[in-house]
Amino acid sequence: MPYTLDQLNAMTEAEFVAAVGPAFEETPQIAAQVWPQRPFASVADLHQRMVAIVQTMAEDEKLALIRAHPDLGARVTMAEASVAEQSRAGLSHLSPEEYELFQRLNQDYKNRFGFPFILAVAGHTKASVLENFTVRLRNSTVEEIATALLEIETIARSRLETWMQSHSSPKAS
Repeated sequence: MPYTLDQLNAMTEAEFVAAVGPAFEETPQIAAQVWPQRPFASVADLHQRMVAIVQTMAEDEKLALIRAHPDLGARVTMAEASVAEQSRAGLSHLSPEEYELFQRLNQDYKNRFGFPFILAVAGHTKASVLENFTVRLRNSTVEEIATALLEIETIARSRLETWMQSHSSPKAS
């Protein structure tokens, strides 16, 4: 890492899935399903095609994707990308009191909706994450499934952009 678009477009399926499969937490089959659609014109094109696959998933598959995400602020083993994202938002350095608060909110959220609270934490602070918890605990399950999927799409886009170099080598005419 990072990869150019040309490199991604030339990868075998196994290489491609290894490179971009983690964009959607613990769901590499999304990358496997998008691989035959190469070449991708841009990171945005790749992302949109991956999102289209998510949108066609059955409801139970969408819930499995949502449930694959770790609790915010949890002290558990999680994907490298999740660790980095949560660390940048200050969630890897919680005081004991903050940790307990996050654990309680995570549990309240899971008890209400049946899946973890998901927020694209880039640009957030501990305080804004807590505010989002409070607001979203008032939503309906249908609203939260839709919100969680939008947050997952945002997370995936951010990951893909991080993993891609800003330019590809020139195309042959």
